[in-house]
Amino acid sequence: VQLQASGGGLVQAGGSVKLSCAFSGRTFSRYAIAWFRQAPGKEREFVAVLSWNGFSTAYADSVKGRFTISRDNAKTAVNLQMNSVKPEDTAVYYCAADLSYRPTMTSYNYWGQGTEVTVSS
Repeated sequence: VQLQASGGGLVQAGGSVKLSCAFSGRTFSRYAIAWFRQAPGKEREFVAVLSWNGFSTAYADSVKGRFTISRDNAKTAVNLQMNSVKPEDTAVYYCAADLSYRPTMTSYNYWGQGTEVTVSS
């Protein structure tokens, strides 16, 4: 499995940004895809996860109601729409994939490189 994250950049607080995770190498529809983030000086934390069939999602409390994770099966990609962003959302965002869907899981088998999001106040 190969994962390629993109879409990061500089955004003003209160604005929106959309991240995309392109998936290749295996059957996309069999994998749960998650987003994690790591802010400077902090540990990596869970952001959101989407089940293999797109029917189940889970979000970190800090992003619930502001972020939306979705699948684009035509493009074999998973998007993370980030609305009403805050300076504390500044981090490097990583996507990850696994055959298992467990919202509390952090040990995913496959990881992409990160894409950086900076939110200015």
